[in-house]
Amino acid sequence: MTAFADLMVFNTLSRRLESFEPLVGRRVFMFVCGPTVYDYSHLGHARTYVFYDTLARFLRKLGYSLFYLQNITDVDDKIVNRAAEEGKHPIELAREFERYYYEDMEALNVTSVNLYARASDYLNEIFEQIEGLLNKGHAYVTESGVYFDITTFADYGKLSGQRPEELRVHRIEPDPTKRNLGDFALWRNRPKEEFGWDSPWGYGRPGWHIEDTAISIKHFGKQYDIHGGAIELAFPHHEAEIAQAESFTGAKPFVKYWIHTGLLTVEGEKMSKSLGNFVTIREALERYDANVLRLFLLSRHYRSPIDFRWEYLEQAKGSYERIVNCFENIRELDEGESSEEKDFLERVRERKLAFYSRMLNDLNTAEAIGELHELVREVNSYSERVCVISEMGRGEVIATFSEIFDVLGFRIESGFEETKLKALISLVLEIRENLRKKKEYDLADEIRARMRELGVEVQDTPKGAKWRILR
Repeated sequence: MTAFADLMVFNTLSRRLESFEPLVGRRVFMFVCGPTVYDYSHLGHARTYVFYDTLARFLRKLGYSLFYLQNITDVDDKIVNRAAEEGKHPIELAREFERYYYEDMEALNVTSVNLYARASDYLNEIFEQIEGLLNKGHAYVTESGVYFDITTFADYGKLSGQRPEELRVHRIEPDPTKRNLGDFALWRNRPKEEFGWDSPWGYGRPGWHIEDTAISIKHFGKQYDIHGGAIELAFPHHEAEIAQAESFTGAKPFVKYWIHTGLLTVEGEKMSKSLGNFVTIREALERYDANVLRLFLLSRHYRSPIDFRWEYLEQAKGSYERIVNCFENIRELDEGESSEEKDFLERVRERKLAFYSRMLNDLNTAEAIGELHELVREVNSYSERVCVISEMGRGEVIATFSEIFDVLGFRIESGFEETKLKALISLVLEIRENLRKKKEYDLADEIRARMRELGVEVQDTPKGAKWRILR
């Protein structure tokens, strides 16, 4: 599908809705802050990465050519400290949890990222940018390392909407050698016995903020279209990125659209490793299907906070079961002609357009999912009343569901594995029907009971046995 209306997005930088217009034609470059790989990812991470995966899917559905870049922070004090606790080299620990992260993303069907970039692979770019900032008078060297001087950048604070003197500088690393309380590290010197690298300013490790600009400028150049991440990163992380990049390149704006996700909370508190109230993605996937998790995570507008409770996932499971059962019902509806089909298909098309309209209005997945539920009600009502549909009509309805599923990232079983499963179930039901004909009802009932235990519900109808997979 090509774009048929303006996509509106909320830009944190301007604090208003803006029409989305890429810097170059229909090419879009998007950078999203990735994980710091020292532990398993939790549902707060899932909320962020499922949303940007959905955004990427939608942009491509609209006909944009998207390059989606995500960094992997494999150089960080948290990694170094955790590695020391476990007696591992920091890079060894980082690679281990990086692998777990990829596994989690694959399980959630987060497949839209074009390139994952490790911070440790960009030391040359980090050195180049620090040297450039020093030469231009935006940074200075102390015995502790290299710091960015925020007083040299007049726009510092424009993303978070605060003047430098009002910024929450207590969140910036304390160091008595700094010129200003709010200055942030570009390079921090470390003792030789710690993990690090040699640099022109001493042995140590890069600051967090410079890692991301090193990666994004390397791949996208001076300016690009979208920068994403959780809203908690707006200050100081993203504020620092803007200051570094625009001071280094001289080009403004560094990023045209800043799109931030709201936090995932647990009974009102931010879900975080430091608070110890987090639920890992793996733990959630042990109890619920990945499609259920995506439905839950997309059930609120991306800029709104979303509160986690297990009962909310149970509710999402019920909603997802209704969606899938409806999809299965239309696929299994008898073929035939109906005078109601024309009007029914017109309502299906209206629901599809409404779904896209909601998504075009600042990626409102909550209202878009509401339109999906309306589609389910339309299809169920038709299926129950009419019971037949032409093959062309069935194909259009299935295509509509599939298109919406693709945007939302629902992975629906299909292809060879699904065909084999259906063939096996059909074989078992054929054997069961033969038993019923022989009046061996006890054995037939036992087969039905065992199939239900395995997740397949069988219903005997006047037209024969019907089955569905329990989700």
